[in-house]
Parts: sequence; C-alpha cells; structure tokens
Amino acid sequence: MRRRWFRLLICPTVIIMGEADRRLAGIMAADVVGYSAMVAANEPTALAGVRTLRIEVIEPLALAHGGRLFKTTGDGFLAAFASAVQALRCAIAIQDRLRAQPDGIRLRIGVHQGEVVPEGDDLLGDGVIIAARLEPLAEPGGICISARVREDAAGKVALEAENLGTPQLKNIAAPIQVFRIRPGPAQVSPAALPSQHDLPSIAVLPFANMSGDPDQEYFADGLTEDILTALTRFTQLKVIARNSTFVYKGRAVAIRDVARDLGVRFVLEGSVRRAGGRVRVTAQLIEAATAAHLWAERYDRALTDIFALQDEITERIVTTLVTNIERSIIEQARRKPPGSLGAYELFLHGREQRDLSRYEGMLAAERWFEQAIALDPNFALAHAELAYIQYVHVTWRVHPEQRETRLAKGFVNARRALQLEASLPLANRAIGNLHLRAGEHADAVMWARRAVELNPGEAENHAWLANVLSYVGRSAEALEQLDYARRLDPLQPPLWDFYIGRALVHLGRDEEALPWLEASVRRVPTLGHWRRYVAAALAQLGRLEEARSALLSATSIRFFESIDEIRRYDDYLDSVEFQRFIDGLRKAGLPA
Repeated sequence: MRRRWFRLLICPTVIIMGEADRRLAGIMAADVVGYSAMVAANEPTALAGVRTLRIEVIEPLALAHGGRLFKTTGDGFLAAFASAVQALRCAIAIQDRLRAQPDGIRLRIGVHQGEVVPEGDDLLGDGVIIAARLEPLAEPGGICISARVREDAAGKVALEAENLGTPQLKNIAAPIQVFRIRPGPAQVSPAALPSQHDLPSIAVLPFANMSGDPDQEYFADGLTEDILTALTRFTQLKVIARNSTFVYKGRAVAIRDVARDLGVRFVLEGSVRRAGGRVRVTAQLIEAATAAHLWAERYDRALTDIFALQDEITERIVTTLVTNIERSIIEQARRKPPGSLGAYELFLHGREQRDLSRYEGMLAAERWFEQAIALDPNFALAHAELAYIQYVHVTWRVHPEQRETRLAKGFVNARRALQLEASLPLANRAIGNLHLRAGEHADAVMWARRAVELNPGEAENHAWLANVLSYVGRSAEALEQLDYARRLDPLQPPLWDFYIGRALVHLGRDEEALPWLEASVRRVPTLGHWRRYVAAALAQLGRLEEARSALLSATSIRFFESIDEIRRYDDYLDSVEFQRFIDGLRKAGLPA
C-alpha cells in the first residue's frame, strides 16, 4: 500500500490557531511515483535515491526560488514559499531537472496557496492540506495547481493547463478548482525566474585595502566578492554583478552617482585592514537617495574568523533590506567554508589572476588553485575554478593538441566539486561548459540550466546558459537570458556584446547584430574569431567587400581558417542557425 505520510496533517483534530500566527504561503507538495515498488525491489537503493533527490534537487531548488523544505518523510516533501508563483516556479524547475534524467526518479507535485500556521519548524493549515491533496491528481512528472495559483501566475509564468474541474478532495469540504500542467520541454525562460521588479537592489563596492600593503589587494577584493556572491543567493534581493561594481575600484565616487549608474537603491561600501593574525573590517549600508546610513559597523576579529564574519555581514544586510525573512532561508544560503585558511588565501590569489581574463593570468590562476587543492582536497570551489580554467584552455585553443587532456582534467575537477557541494553554481556551470566542448549538447544545456536554477541572482549563470543555447540552435532563448543578465550587470563585459551579436546573426537579424559585434571587437580587438561573425553579417547584407576585409582581419589572428575547421572544432550542434552562419562565411569568402 502506498504510504501517505501527510495523514497526520489532516486528522480531524481541533487545533486552536492564534490569528497573529496565520499567514499566506505558497505550498509545494511532492511525492515519489512508485515508491512502494522501489522499496520492495531494493530498499537500500530506493532510500539512497530519495536522499540524493532531496539533497541535490529538492533542497537547492527550493532555496534558489526563495523557499524552504519544512517536512520530508519517506517518499514525500513539503516546501513553503512566500508566494504561489515562487512555489510554482520551483515545481516546474524540479520537474524540468528530473525530465532531463530519463531513467531517474519521477515525482507528482501539487501547488496551492493558503493559510498556514507555524508549529516549531513545521507548518499546519489548509494551505498544506490542499497542496497535499492536489499532488495525487498530477501525472507522473507533472504538476497540479489550484485556481488560486493559476490566477496568481497569470502573466508571470507561461502555462498550458488542463482544467480538471472541481474534483472531490478527501476531507476538503469547499470545492477547489484544479488545473493539471502537462510535462513539456525542459527550458528556462526569464518568465519562469524570480521577478526583479520592486526588489531591494544593492551594489557592493570594492572594499578599500587599508593595510598599507598593496599586495593585500587580493584579500580585500576576495572579501568583497564573497559577500557579493553570498547576497546573490537571496532571491529577495537584486544584486549588481561584480563586473559592474569593480569599475569603481580605487575611485572616489559619490554614492548617488553609483546608484544612478547601476540603477540601485542601496550601496554597501567598506574597508579592510589586515595585520598579523587579525583583520579589521568596516562596512556601511547606505540608502542612495537620502545618503542615510541604514547601519555602520566595525568588526575586529581574528583572521581565522573571516568566514563567520562574511556570514555576519551578509546576514545583517539581508535582514535590514528584506522584511520578515525566515531564519531557515538565511541558514540554507550559507556556503560551506573551506577547511583551511591557507587554502583560502591561495584560492583568492588564483581568483585575482583569473579575473585578469588573459591567458597568462589563467595559467597563474591554475597553479594557485592546484596549490589550494593540495592544501585542502575538499575545497569544492577551488575544484570548480580549476575545472573552469580547463574549459578556457580548450576554448581559447592556444595549445589545440592539449584539448583532450584539458577536457579530462576539467571533468575530474568539476565532478569532484559537485561531489563535495552539489548546489555550487560554478561547478554546474563549469561541467556544462565542458560538456559543450565535448560535443555533448543535451548535457551542456541541462547543467547550464541547473546553475541558473541554483542561483538566478548571479548574472554570469544566465550569460553562460545563453552561450550554450546559442551553440545548440536556440538563440532566441539565449537573447532572453542575456536580457536578464544585463539587468544584473548593467556595465556588461564585451563578451556579452559578442553573445548578443552572435545570437542575432544566428537568427538572421544581421543589421541589428552589427553594432553589438563591432562594439565587442572595438573593446577587445585581439579576439579574431569574433570578427568572423562581423564578416558573416556583412556578407548576408550584401556588403561583400567589407565582409572580405573583416574575414581577412579575423584569419590574420589565426582562428579557424576554413569552414571544415569550424565544423570540426567549434562544437556547434548542426542547426538552421549554424547553417545560416556558415552560409554567411561562405559568401564572405572563407574556404571550405
């Protein structure tokens, strides 16, 4: 008999609930399909599979969508969200993830919005009961929602829903109109991501190095970047990306000007002074319009407390800007700190070199990350960074003969990072990029999409998903992701100019593509392969003389000198979009 773990929630016991404790919540109830048969066939395997599902899928996706898992028993999961839309987006993301694993566990999911009442870490009330009653009506891999959820999601989540009428729900007297969402193709659209509209928006300026030693810049920058990254994990905030905020490094700027340039309401600024085994950090959270300090604090700590200090500053910002945020959300957003302060320092040196975005910097970064891992083999983020470096080696083709070796090394480190910390977005992003370069396009999309789901507040996740989507013939979706990324990084890097221009070329919108491509080439003139897309666009527009000139400029920098070379090494999935690009190059005069 199928185990129904929520019976305790619906027994006819009279519970007196205080009005002050009641609140509306979006509730997601999920149940494993065929769990009893799985247990009968192989109980240890079934239990391990459900545990992995909870740790690697349910918990991180609930967190990424602003919710928390508040009950798990046997084959069932209950998660609570601030809104029905967040709960529905999470349910869609979960089913999309599981659909990408054809032989994996399947879930039925029910979503409802209703009143709940806290009881310790648990939640009781109609919202929970009705969500649990909707779940059995869903198809395997599908979702059932109430009319209230459908109404709230209108215009925010693209839905194709089948009206099931008002089926009788056990122990529910009032009629509930139910809609079934059928399984569809897995994709991530900004429409299915948390809206940035009206969220508290913040820019974290680079903390000033007050140590009197320029060699300590890496430490101040590392502290800044770690706080910024921690803030992006909260879907209740809009956090401007590092690329945009670090342009102000070392500059005396007015807070109001920063806020205007970046489109934010709040700015965090601070300083770091490191001496011996101690560190002093000052931080001020400022409301830009009024120049009012919402809080200012000075922290004087042992250097070994640096990770706890990062968490403390992050928590202070979040609790100041987000009303009534639950303690569990703050705790779930914490990332496991490295086990060694020495490894962390080596890691910061590596990240400093990686951020230079030049080949010599990547080589230096690789050495730093390897040293960090040698000191702390369980440092997940260092493994993820090392995997990303291998992707860069393969992509830049400085030593094409090392391609297979670099790919293999990258996969080893990416998988190790995921083994240590499955919810680490960079690890998911890195392995997705490596799958792309290995020509494994479905896996590339799946992992890149997972990075977005894990942290939709991080601009780079959207940009790298856009990159993968353009390679597999889905450039319209890539442009949507880039639009979302640019809202988080208004001073976007030149690479994103190229991504936009490339996607427009793929779509045949060559006139629109040229300004973006020309801007990217102007900002980084050494990247010859970008000029190939300029040549293709010009050729498709009939401007053949200009196209040939652009192509000569591209091939002079030695990057893919024939169409056959592009087909063999540029890792495109053959598609209408790719053929359109190749046709432009052929017209521009690139030999077969």
